[in-house]
Order: sequence, then C-alpha cells, then structure tokens
Amino acid sequence: MAAGKGFHLKKNRENRRQQKSGEQDAGEEFHEGLVLEGLARSRTRTKKDPCQNRRRFGVALAYPFYLMSEIAPPDTVSSTPANTRFLWSITLFILVAGILFRICPSAGFTGAGFDEVLYRDNVIKLEKVGILNYPAICQVYLEDQRDPKSITKLPPTRFLYIYTSYLWKRTAFGDAPPANPRAPGFARRDPVLISLRHVGCLFSCLTLIASGLCAWRMLGLRALPPVLALMSCAPVQIHFAQHALIDGVFTFWATMCLWLLWENLRHPNDARRLAVYGLCLGLMVITKENSFFVFLGLAGLIGVNRLAKFGTVTSKLLLVSIVGPLAGVTLLVALAGGIGDFVEIYRMLVGKAETLQYAVLTGDGPWYRYLVDILLVSPLVLILAIGGVFTQVRTNRAYVFLVAFVGFTYLIMCNVRYGMNLRYASIWELPLRVMAAAQIGALSARFGSRQTLVATLAIVALCAYDLRQYYIYFMDFGLYELVTEGLVRAVKILK
Repeated sequence: MAAGKGFHLKKNRENRRQQKSGEQDAGEEFHEGLVLEGLARSRTRTKKDPCQNRRRFGVALAYPFYLMSEIAPPDTVSSTPANTRFLWSITLFILVAGILFRICPSAGFTGAGFDEVLYRDNVIKLEKVGILNYPAICQVYLEDQRDPKSITKLPPTRFLYIYTSYLWKRTAFGDAPPANPRAPGFARRDPVLISLRHVGCLFSCLTLIASGLCAWRMLGLRALPPVLALMSCAPVQIHFAQHALIDGVFTFWATMCLWLLWENLRHPNDARRLAVYGLCLGLMVITKENSFFVFLGLAGLIGVNRLAKFGTVTSKLLLVSIVGPLAGVTLLVALAGGIGDFVEIYRMLVGKAETLQYAVLTGDGPWYRYLVDILLVSPLVLILAIGGVFTQVRTNRAYVFLVAFVGFTYLIMCNVRYGMNLRYASIWELPLRVMAAAQIGALSARFGSRQTLVATLAIVALCAYDLRQYYIYFMDFGLYELVTEGLVRAVKILK
C-alpha cells in the first residue's frame, strides 16, 4: 500500500510539472484564457452580492467598473491593500493637480479667437430663436456661405458644443445680454464667451478622467498614476481648457469611444456597455465632423480584430457601431432642416476650406507634418512613445490596440488637403502618453530594486518638462492657433 501510495504521489508530481511546463509554453493566449475563465467564475460567485451594483459610475463617466481590471497583466496589479490604497491616493492627488492646471487661468492670449467668435454667434442665435427653430440658424449659415465673397465659417451642425454652451449660459447667466465686442475686457466679461470657455474646460477635465479610467481598465492599477500624470500636464490639453475650442470636447468623446470599443471587445454582448458605446458614438458625431476619421479608425480596429485578437466581435457590436453614428447623423439632418441642406452645409464647408487663404498657408504639408508639430510641443513624449512602439507593443495587446488606432486615423488625417492642425492630433494624446509611460517603465526596469524610484523621478521630470513647454508656447508666447509657424516662432526657430 505504501509503495502504491508513493508511486501515485510521484506520478502526481510529474503530472503537475508537465502541466506547469505546458502552461508556460502556451503563451499569452492561454494565459488570457485562464484570466477570462477565472473572471467568469468570480462573477458567478459574486452574483448574489448586493454591494456589487453600487460599484457603478453614472452615464456621465460612461461605465460600470469593477475593483480590478481583469485584462491587466498580473505584474501590474497591486496585491496588497496597503499598496492599493497608496496608488489610489497618488491618483487622487494627480487628478486634483491636473484639474487645477485646467481651471486656473493661465493663457497668455486673453482675447477672443476667430473660432471663439463664430461659436459665440451661434450660441447667441440659438438663444434668440430657440432649439425648435434651429433649422433657421442653418438657413442663415447657408445663405451666408452661398455668397462667393464670404469666407468659410464653422457650421452650426457642431451642435453639441453650441447647445451645451447655450445651456451653461442660461443656467449661469440667465437672460444677461451679450457684451459689446468693442468694449474693453470684452473676452473676460461676455457671458456667452465665458460659457463657451467653461464648457471647454469641463470637457478637458472629463478627458483627463476618462484617460485615467481607460488606462486603469486596459492596463491595470499600476498604469493609472503615470498615465494620468502625463495626461495632467499635456500642454495642448491645458490649452484647450483655457479657450472656447471644440477640440477639447471632441477629444473627450473620441477617447470614450476608443475605450468603450475595447470594453465591448473584451466583454461581448453586454447590454450596458453596448448602450453607452452607441450613445458616445452618436454624441461624437453631433460634436464635430472629424468624427468620421475616428469612426474609420474604430472600424479599422474591428476589421483587424481577427488577426490582433483584441477580443470578440459580435453582430450586436457591429450593429451598435453603425446605429450609433447613424442616429447622430439623423439628428443633424433634422437640425439642418433636411437631407439637402445637411449635404450642402458640409459640401460648402469642404469646398470653401480648400480655398481659404489661411488654410492654404497653414494647413498643408507632408505626411509627417503632425509628427513635426508634436515633436515641437512634446518632444520627449513623442520620442519615448516611438521607442515604446518598437519595444513594448508585443508585451500587451492593449498597446497594439492603441497604436493601431493612431495608425489608422493618422493614415487618413495626414492626407486631408489643407486640413492639418495640431489641434486635430489631440485624439492621439492618450495613446502617445500610454506608450511613453510604458517605455519609461521598461527603461527603469534595468535599475533593479530602484526601478520604482527611477520611474517615478522620470515621470515627474517629464511632467515638469511638459509644463515648461506649456509656459513657453501658451503663457510666454501667448499662442492661440496651433499652426506650425506659430510653434516654431514660439521656440525662436523663426524670429
């Protein structure tokens, strides 16, 4: 009996060794299968937990969450409650600092920019005619743009920013009349312009929050503080918060759509995730026409999923990916007064933009124009991110997902004639800073037991450098429009 028992124990030890070896050889796909299987079991065990339903964020932040990201690499998740509390404390501190950078006035340019004046006019028109007569605003726009002598102007179909600013103005200032544009201090006193800037600041803060949550969900808790820190100090994002620019609003919705696509790929056929994803797609469409580029980028990610294996593409996900934008387009058609007026608005916008002298002089360039502009404003982030593309992408599919999104959208946007501007590149802020943080983590790993200290110092130094860049470009030089000529003059390449 003893010999038989010993034989079985020895056999069991051999089986365990073989099983362990097989698991190590199986690679990333087998590991992810175990993780997902464990997640399914954990969800089954916690279905009866009444506190589970309290771990939800509202629709404003767009998602329900769990305490830990099941798709994070095991070595990026803190295993002790003390470390977890410390990381969340650091995250809260960084978030508060990033919001303060945005809400505290710091812009060197304090006047009213060209885009700001046009958005202000649309809000004033909306306040006069009301939301039910919005097609009348579009008719005024069409009559103006039909004049061959009229320059191209921003269309009223950028509805979400205009309407949100209108609601802010009505809530904060009531029936207060607009200020006289020729009066001293007009930009600081006009209630409409103030409302537009407050909405831009709000969405810049929401972009910061969404970026942190996206990094947490995709990469784990340890990735949250460094990515959030780099996003907090992003010069262009702080610039958006200081002015009435729609690009900060659009960046938020683009970031949300990118994140929610990942969530739906990892958690197929989840009704809540699908609903919020479709809602964000629709809201992105009624924010700005650049949503077409983001939509094509998301479609590209879905298309390569079979090879990249980000997750599972289902028929419901494909349906929502079409219905969400289509609902947004339908709303814009109704607001424009019909399909004919809707098409004419965008046809005139594209046609006149190609003949606008300012666009011809500042919006052209080679395919690497965006790389040059980003290199001027955030050179260290771009260099680290490029290094991360070559060294870190193979270590996590989340990196592949983010880099592929940048690749798909860049391929389209760099070919738009007279339509390149650093403001449009803001949709790549999160992927670039995720890859920069990943590269810093990889480089600091060479310092052994001091890698956490080295990585922390590197992140702090990079944040300080980005804040210095913000000071140079937007406080000292007072830059408003992010064209290459202004960027090179700010750093005295041209004088």
